[in-house]
Amino acid sequence: MSSLLFEQFKCKGLSLENRFVMAPMTRTFSPDGIPGDNVAEYYARRAAAHVGLIITEGTVTDRPGSADNNNYPKFYGETAINAWKNVVASTHTAGGKIAPQLWHVGMIRKPGTGHNPDAQTDGPSGITHSGKSIMPAPTDEEVADMVSSYARSARNAKALGFDAIEIHGAHGYLIDQFFWGVMNKREGKYGGGFIERAKFAADVIRECRREIGDDMPIILRWSQWKQQEYTARLVETPKEMETFLKVFVDAGVDILHCSQRRFWEPEFENSSLNLAGWAKKLTGLPTISVGSVGLNGDFFGAFAGQSSQAAPLDKLYEMMDRKEFDLIAVGRALLQDPEWVKKVKEGRMDELKDYDGKALSTLY
Repeated sequence: MSSLLFEQFKCKGLSLENRFVMAPMTRTFSPDGIPGDNVAEYYARRAAAHVGLIITEGTVTDRPGSADNNNYPKFYGETAINAWKNVVASTHTAGGKIAPQLWHVGMIRKPGTGHNPDAQTDGPSGITHSGKSIMPAPTDEEVADMVSSYARSARNAKALGFDAIEIHGAHGYLIDQFFWGVMNKREGKYGGGFIERAKFAADVIRECRREIGDDMPIILRWSQWKQQEYTARLVETPKEMETFLKVFVDAGVDILHCSQRRFWEPEFENSSLNLAGWAKKLTGLPTISVGSVGLNGDFFGAFAGQSSQAAPLDKLYEMMDRKEFDLIAVGRALLQDPEWVKKVKEGRMDELKDYDGKALSTLY
């Protein structure tokens, strides 16, 4: 059954040797926003061990308030761009393919933090997840520059030779804040019902496409849950999901990366399909599933420093055999063990490592 995971995958100009994706995982290991040789080595080790596609940790756009931590890697400025050139070259030399995750944290950021402490924090309406207004809503011109900041990052990705880009529209960050009616109270453009709120991401996709051309795939990562409220949902029914996702399909997205806590959990009642399964069924686009692959504990426990034991992949094989989704993203298991994919390929399941939740700083 594992052979299903090692079939080639193609999308536009992207050709992968298998169906495994390295999930983006924020690590705060880029002092002053500059990824060093250790970051290049970190990705190259996974590429050399047969990870099909590496999606980098979140890389922040050039909006001054895009980050709330000075160690998040920047995707702008000559020094950072030259450092990313080294990351791309190292990954390609190791035989891998790589995509940057383009990111803006939005209202998650507290004033005075990140690479530009004096910068204004961005958000759709200046409203927190609790409904509290803490600053004026940004002007239309400011919102337009938020859109353009992703496109400028996409232009950099193209120039650096990345193989695809991923736009981070999940987990309660800026794009997801535009999706979420609790935080998006705008009037006019990008405000209103969930279709109107989705158009911010659609314009990001369109502007990125203008910069990278037609042959480089655009991945959109999205989720129902938010870090501010895990039980939050953008859509309640398959029909609503179809309408919501059509906005991105029409904008030209190529792959949907559907984030959930555990990949095997159904998204709606009376169906075994997970979030990625429904997204593929409703749009016809390739999808990436993700969530606690190869481990018996979820990532919320990992945030608290909890460890997880290696778990069988039988359920993954079953879902891939039914072609419910096209690619599977692996996070903590691959963080713990750079050779995780290689071991699966070679049938060395007894050698898969448990995840040590207290050892993050030592994992390269």
